[in-house]
Amino acid sequence: MSEDTETEAEGQRGERIAKWLARAGVASRRDAEKLVAEGRIRLNGEVVETPATFVAEGDSVSLDGKPVGAPDRTRLFRYHKPDGLVTTHKDPEGRKTVFEELPPGLPRLVSVGRLDLTSEGLLLLTNDGALSRKLELPGNAWVRRYRARVHGFVDERALAALARGITIEGVAYGPIEAGLDSRQGTNSWLTVSLKEGKNREVRRVLQHLGLTVTRLIRVAYGPFQLGTLPKGAVEEVNAKVLRDQLGLEAPPRVRRGVDIAAQAAAASAEPKPEALSRSRPAKPPQPKIPRARNAA
Repeated sequence: MSEDTETEAEGQRGERIAKWLARAGVASRRDAEKLVAEGRIRLNGEVVETPATFVAEGDSVSLDGKPVGAPDRTRLFRYHKPDGLVTTHKDPEGRKTVFEELPPGLPRLVSVGRLDLTSEGLLLLTNDGALSRKLELPGNAWVRRYRARVHGFVDERALAALARGITIEGVAYGPIEAGLDSRQGTNSWLTVSLKEGKNREVRRVLQHLGLTVTRLIRVAYGPFQLGTLPKGAVEEVNAKVLRDQLGLEAPPRVRRGVDIAAQAAAASAEPKPEALSRSRPAKPPQPKIPRARNAA
């Protein structure tokens, strides 16, 4: 089942419990399925027997007898990843990870794509696994833009040829826009833009051109920019900006249990009261006074 088909089915029946638990920050989707298999999840007091179970609005979910709060709204964060961190939650080699270095107080987050150990720059983080997968798809046509410091002779004609795509050792890479920004001796800065982001794509393509990447910084992912965000800092994307960029609907405005949008719609349907008979009469129009011509 495709992501869109699954989402459409969930919209009609609720949300699959493993996905719901992942969005609630309990565990990853895969680990949530294990919790279900172990019989530790209950839905409305009943043990959940399959991860295909749907959770609807108003249902109660518990883990080991303790209530699980409903998932938070979809959130997206910009993170300036330093080099030397692995983009994973746990590293079997014991290296420091992005998620271990995040400041406290954040929800459980997953990354949108990855940056390898020695790469730095913009890494998008979200509390919504479905959003993460959606933003990683090449079909969204979002450009990933990098600045690369390289060692070696830069052939600008070879860079321009990357716009037609290139195949290296049987791996086909799509069109890449690459240009020379500056050169100092045998070191140069390039700007590289692509839409796929395969594993170590920038490094492998530039290595194929005889260039060694000595520093790689991602400065943009689609409409989201690294800007002046300090290294190691996290900043949440404004909710309205997120909705506008992703085409999401705004949540209903609620005040003290009242749906303001519904209240406004009902008010607009009511007949307008007649104007009061004692309304203040309108002032008569004032005659226009022509401007004097300037003296010659």
